Formats: sequence, structure tokens, C-alpha cells
Amino acid sequence: MSSCPLCHQQTLAFHQDKNRQYVRCPNCHLVSVPAQFYLDETAEKAQYDLHDNDVADVGYQRFLSRTLTPLLARTGLNAKGLDFGCGEGAVLSQMAAAQGVSVANYDLFYHPDTQVLNQQYDFVCLTEVIEHIADAHQLIERLSQLLLPGGILAIMTKRVLGLEAFINWHYKSDPTHINFYSVETFEWLAQKRGWQLEIIDNDVVFLQLPSI
Repeated sequence: MSSCPLCHQQTLAFHQDKNRQYVRCPNCHLVSVPAQFYLDETAEKAQYDLHDNDVADVGYQRFLSRTLTPLLARTGLNAKGLDFGCGEGAVLSQMAAAQGVSVANYDLFYHPDTQVLNQQYDFVCLTEVIEHIADAHQLIERLSQLLLPGGILAIMTKRVLGLEAFINWHYKSDPTHINFYSVETFEWLAQKRGWQLEIIDNDVVFLQLPSI
């Protein structure tokens, strides 16, 4: 088995379907896809190009508001944020701007301005992003450096509910989804880092850094 992308412990077999294998970490409970099943960068971007996330799409705005609304209720309108993995449309930052909140955009493929990664923010959003990123440990390290003391990491991703649910789970069928988180994984992460975990919705969690 491979090592866990988040905590680097040895993983155990979890499931296999006709397309890929899936392993699970007994330490942090992350379910992941071994590296031999990753898409190359060109194929990965081709999948993302199929998405049509338009700011005029009311349904998509409603989807993002399940993260943005409770987040702004906790941070206030003077907060400065970053949408990490904002996608081509960068819709969340436009929604925030309509409420007077400044949110910078970063996306490896569509908004690759790394200057925004040299600042710190009151909050960082990852809406349907974290499941795409291979090096989970490095990602968390980078995100922790982007947040000010007391800052909030807002994560939207569908969560693993156990093997039985996983077997027929549509979410694992997306070939760009390679790391799958559960409540147990976020609990482990919060305990490991000394962060406060708040379960917001069935696919939204907030992780808050200590104020000092």
C-alpha cells in the first residue's frame, strides 16, 4: 500500500471499482487514490474545462452561499479573504464583493497569480477543491501560512460516510477526485493542529486557527 497523502502513515486497502483502487489511512482516516491513478495535468484541466460555473447561475450562487453566508457571519464585512482554487468564473469573490467583502482569487489553471499567496487572510475558502489536490499535507501547511491568527479555513467537500456508502458513491467517479475526507479526518486535523472544528453542513466544515 501507499503512504497517506495527509499524515504519511501506511495505508490499508479500502475499496476497488472498475476504474481505480482506494486506500484508507488507519491514523487520520483519509481515503485516497494511489498515485498511479492520477490524471496528468492536461487531462485534469480538460475535466475542469467542462465545468460551467457562471456568476449569473442562481443555483450555483445558492450552492456557494452555503459556505459564504455562515463564513461572513463569523468574520464580518471588514474581513479579507482568499478563494483558493476559485475556478475559471471566480464566482465566490464576486458574491462577496456584492456584500462589500474583498476576496482575492487563486487557481492553478485559471487564476495563477501567486502574488496573492504571499499575503495572509482572515479566511481562506476551498469550495470543492480539497478533494482534487494530491499532496494533502503540503496543502494544509500552505493554507495554515495563508491565515492570520484566528483565521478560518472554510472547506466544502463531500464527506466519506463509510465503506457501504462509498461503494456506490457518485462522488468517487470523478477522475479528478483523489482524496476523500470524513468527519474523523477533520477531527484528526483539528486535534493535530490545535484548530477548532465546526461542522457547518453535510459538506461544509470550518477550521479556525487559535487567535494567539
